[in-house]
Amino acid sequence: MAKETSTAQIGFEKQIWDAACVLRGNMDASEYKTVVLGLIFLKYISDRFEEKYQALVDEGDGFEEDVDEYTSEGIFFVPANARWKVIAEAAHTPEIGTVIDDAMRSIEKENKRLKDILPKNFARPELDKRRLGEVVDLFTNVQMIEHGNEKDILGRTYEYCLSKFAEQEGKLAGEFYTPSCVVRTLVSVLQPYRGRVYDPCCGSGGMFVQSAKFVESHAGNINDISVYGQDSNPTTWKMAQMNLAIRGIDADLGHYNADTFFNDCHPTLRADFILANPPFNLSDWGADKLADDVRWQYGLPPAGNANFAWLQHMIYHLAPAGRIGMVLANGSLSSQSGGEGEIRRNIINADLVDCIVAMPTQLFYTTQIPVSLWFLSKDKKQAGKTLFIDARKMGTMVTRKLRELTDEDIQKIADTYNAFADGALENVKGFCAVVSTEEIAKQDYILTPGRYVGVEEQEDDGEPFEEKMARLTSELADMFKKSHELEDEIRRKLGAIGYEI
Repeated sequence: MAKETSTAQIGFEKQIWDAACVLRGNMDASEYKTVVLGLIFLKYISDRFEEKYQALVDEGDGFEEDVDEYTSEGIFFVPANARWKVIAEAAHTPEIGTVIDDAMRSIEKENKRLKDILPKNFARPELDKRRLGEVVDLFTNVQMIEHGNEKDILGRTYEYCLSKFAEQEGKLAGEFYTPSCVVRTLVSVLQPYRGRVYDPCCGSGGMFVQSAKFVESHAGNINDISVYGQDSNPTTWKMAQMNLAIRGIDADLGHYNADTFFNDCHPTLRADFILANPPFNLSDWGADKLADDVRWQYGLPPAGNANFAWLQHMIYHLAPAGRIGMVLANGSLSSQSGGEGEIRRNIINADLVDCIVAMPTQLFYTTQIPVSLWFLSKDKKQAGKTLFIDARKMGTMVTRKLRELTDEDIQKIADTYNAFADGALENVKGFCAVVSTEEIAKQDYILTPGRYVGVEEQEDDGEPFEEKMARLTSELADMFKKSHELEDEIRRKLGAIGYEI
């Protein structure tokens, strides 16, 4: 697996974030988000354009203003009034906000793919124009295009800023951000080398970005995958379009934001890979209006929880040999309410559940709800068997509140799955177990990995039991003695100031 940038290795990205933070002022985080990400996007496409523009000038054939010269190479054409030189010259004028808004409109006009997607809110009174000019100066002094293995510095910056916004917005961030290490785990297990990749609740597009990175890091061609998705939140949908445009990923996210259950943008799609992190335990999702929907092949999902509606929607959109990797709240592993137990039983008996991974806590900015990764397949390599992995002890705390899976953790999960798929995996107590569908049935179709992997075996330290018990009881007696001494000391102190116990 390719080496990934973790939050501990961030340099340039943090500089951009810290500088952009001066723009915050009194703006709401969600509004501020579009300003920062929009500015990063504008600088990036301007740099890409200028690089090609200079190459055409050097050729001397007069094609530097020919739109086709750019679009044929997947480069957005930037009109004269939207080029960074114009914006940089206006940085310290009161009109800087209007200049940027006009630039965004001109770019949309010349590039149909970006129509109604770019933010045009830089002229608003709440945005301090002096500070905006300072950030423009910072971007002016930074080339966003790098060559070689680290060419996607802007993409990394965009992703880093998304994570920081997720940290700021808390629960609201669940609409647009899935932690990178979770996405990378899904991608490393599924290995989407080629075919149709789909995310029915795509947020800011992280699943697609990591899929493309996986293909590139394994010497594949990004054009071997085609990307489909949608999202119901208009701001998030626009962020995804910009994120994918920066990465050079041509995606079909529908013509506009739309509710996946009521307005499926890809009704005939049968995907080879589906990766998703749907909203956890979504209630009031419209079950009463969709009771007869063709997607509910394994049972009608309850009105109070959309988890099994999302799961069945994805199964419905799978190709004959398609595979799913998704994040679900742990309640879905064992819930019996609202018919969920029956739906889970039907899905298990259809031999669709390939692997379940119990994840560690504190991976998400947005929730403390424990989650698991579900991997399903319509063409399992190990028919009639399911792999359970207990990864709850994995990960490293990177802040007081946030944990990340390391590259080694992710590789261990992927290697364990690959060994299972090859029929070469041996059970490891406390970590992984291969279980038959019959055994799952005996457990009332509950999919909690802890039921199957057992308890990790403890190493024998060589100390005889009788000696160990004598030592431990002696240590405990010393602790009791000390506690009594402390109690007496506290009583004396309190008595000295007139408080008797």
